[in-house]
Parts: sequence; C-alpha cells; structure tokens
Amino acid sequence: MSGTIGVALLGAGNIGSGVIAALAAGAARYAARVGQPLELRRVLVRDAARVRHGFRADQVTTKIGDILADDATRIVVELLGGEEPARTYIEQSLRSGRHVVTANKEVMAKFGATLLQVAHDHGVRLLYEASVGGGIPVIAPLSRDLLANEVSAVTAIINGTTNYMLTAMAQQGADYEDVLAEAQELGYAEPDPTADVEGIDASFKLAVLCGLAFNVDLAPADVAREGITGITAQDIAYAHELGYVIKLLASATLIDGEVAATVRPTLVALSEPLAKVDGVLNAVQVEGDLVGRVIFEGPGAGAGPTASSVLADVLDAARDVATGRRPLAFIPRRAVRVRPPEEHEARYYLRMTVQDRPGVLGRIAQVLGDAQISIASFIQYEVPDAPEGTADIVFTTHRAREGALTAAIRAIEQMDVVLEIGNVLPMAG
Repeated sequence: MSGTIGVALLGAGNIGSGVIAALAAGAARYAARVGQPLELRRVLVRDAARVRHGFRADQVTTKIGDILADDATRIVVELLGGEEPARTYIEQSLRSGRHVVTANKEVMAKFGATLLQVAHDHGVRLLYEASVGGGIPVIAPLSRDLLANEVSAVTAIINGTTNYMLTAMAQQGADYEDVLAEAQELGYAEPDPTADVEGIDASFKLAVLCGLAFNVDLAPADVAREGITGITAQDIAYAHELGYVIKLLASATLIDGEVAATVRPTLVALSEPLAKVDGVLNAVQVEGDLVGRVIFEGPGAGAGPTASSVLADVLDAARDVATGRRPLAFIPRRAVRVRPPEEHEARYYLRMTVQDRPGVLGRIAQVLGDAQISIASFIQYEVPDAPEGTADIVFTTHRAREGALTAAIRAIEQMDVVLEIGNVLPMAG
C-alpha cells in the first residue's frame, strides 16, 4: 500500500494480539496522529498452522528473514519474550535500518546498552516503554521529561504478582502458600512462579531503570536479590503493629558515584505513598535534585496496558519515519562500582524465636551493641500454638551497616536461648 508505514510483529500471544486489534481499531486515529497510515505487514510466529484472528494467513511467517527482506517494513515490534531468539532478532532488525519496539525486560536488562549503541550506529531507535511497568509511562519520562535532573534514587513496586500476594496476606491474614495458590487460580501467578516470587523479574526491571536514571550499565546479577517466599503472616501482622506494610521493593541509590541496588521485601511506613500501592498495581518513585520526588503508578501488566505502551512507542517511531526526524545522540553508559550487600545501610526489622526466660533480651542486645547496632524498639510476643516457654521478639534498629548486622545475626544464632532467626528485613520511610 503506497504511502503507508509498514509494521511487523514478532510474536502473536496475548500482548501481540492486543497490539494487532488496537492497530486495526484505531487505524484512522493513528494515521491522523502520525501523518501516514500504519500497515501491518508481517507477523512472526512459532507455529504457522495455529489459527489466529486479526490478520491474514499470508501475513504469517516463521522466519525473521521474511520480515527483513520486506523493504516496506520500517518498524519491528518484538513481543516474543525471553532472551533468545529475541535478542538476535532485535539486533538484526536494528542493523537492517529498522526502528524496534520491544517489551522485553530481560533483553533490555542484559543487553540494553549494547543494543542502544547498535541502534545509534544505524540511525534508528530502540524503544522499550513496555519493558517496565506495563502501562505506566516511566521510560519516556526518564529519557526526556526528567533529563534535567540528577536522579539520586529510584524505588519501585514493579512486580504485580508479588504485590498482589503481599496485599492478600495483609488483608486476609493468610500465609504465603495460601495466597500463592489463590494468585495462580486467578491467573496472577504462573504455574512456576519462581521469576516473580524470587525477585528475578523485578531485578531485570530495576536494571533497566538504573540505565536510564543514572546512565549506568548495571547487570541484573549486580542487584542484591531476595524474594518473598520466607514472609509469614506473623511478619505481616508485626509490621502492621509497628506502622508498616511489607512490599517487594526494587530500590537503587546513587551514592558518591557508586550504585547500591536491591530487590527485597521491605517494611514501608504506612504514611508513605508506596505503602498504598496494592493488588496488581505497580509504582515507580524517582527522586531528582530539581523535581524532588515524583511517582508513576498504574497497571503493571496485562494485554491492554502493555499494548498501550507498545503502541505509544510504535507511534513515536512512526513519526520519525513520516517526518524524517533523526534520533538523538546516544550517550554511552558508564561503568560504575556496584556496592555489595555488606556495604548497604538501612534500618532493619529482626524477628526471632527465643526461650522465654530472664536475661535473653540483654544477651541479644549486648551482641548487637558490640556490633555498633543501635536498637530503636523491641516487642515481645506470645505466639499461639507455639511451644510452651518460647516467645517471638521483634527488634527494629537505627541505621546500620548490613555487614555488621549479618555478623551479629551469626553470633546470635549460636546462642542456646535463640531457637530461630525468622526474618531480617530493611525498613523504608
């Protein structure tokens, strides 16, 4: 079709189908906004025999070469997910002189800096708004609207599955296994939930955010990661009594030119805006020297919200094609030292089960004091159905170095009066 901008999709799953349906439904509106109509040229799938709705059989291919051989295709949308063949297809598309839009957090986390350089070298753009936060606009604001700021911290709730589970635990007083089964039944959690509940998904997204916020090349493996599998109903209840909720926070801070990045269950003060982000919602909080604190909140997953972000990037790239606009220069990302967990500092929540007898608290306090860890508060609880003569003790600390706290915990574990160290969690707000 003459005068159109060709678009090819790699992947026709839930999100891909949503993008295809939206392209058809909004064709006239999108053409008016871009200045030229968009045309769906090809759709790459793994199984060409499977019946799909929204496009013709002659548009289906299983070979990336068919798409790269089509001169009318100017924009490639990658929605395959996973590392390969997605990374290879993205790079091939960029090297062929085509703009690429992707929702692939894993590829962008691991190879984003390299692929962005490839895009720059070939005069095209790699757009990835949908890789973090689903329908929440956060990549574009970090790339453009907050560019004048020196960003010092990013704190985010960026996994809807774990946020739903922790919210359900708080509201129902239920334990981890019960809410996981519920989340799986509702379709919020995968049959194998490892990537979500162990914080892997969130570590990919945090690495992407750090690249933009701090212009650093941070690998997902550099993110200190802990999942939510050890969080209990008791932790949720104790946190609430202290005035906190527990969230899986993805946090990164720029300190003296170094980055401290973590994905961990964290106590968040009830007065903080992030404490009120419940269910499957996501939120990203950014702190800049000029703007102060800003928060982006909304649906973090789902075909509709993700398709919204994908299509926003498609229209942005299409405007480049229609106007001949050239991409801005790409500034290579800096290599920085990533602070190991033992150098992190925070206030902490400690829960342990001890023998309920005189002198126990003093012995534990002595170990913490010797490690230069100051106790802010402590509460002793009698736990229903627990063995007679035992109790839970919950400490909160003033700001402390994690390495010192870890050493103190090891010493406390050796005490004959300490039956179990429950959870040691950072506190925010």
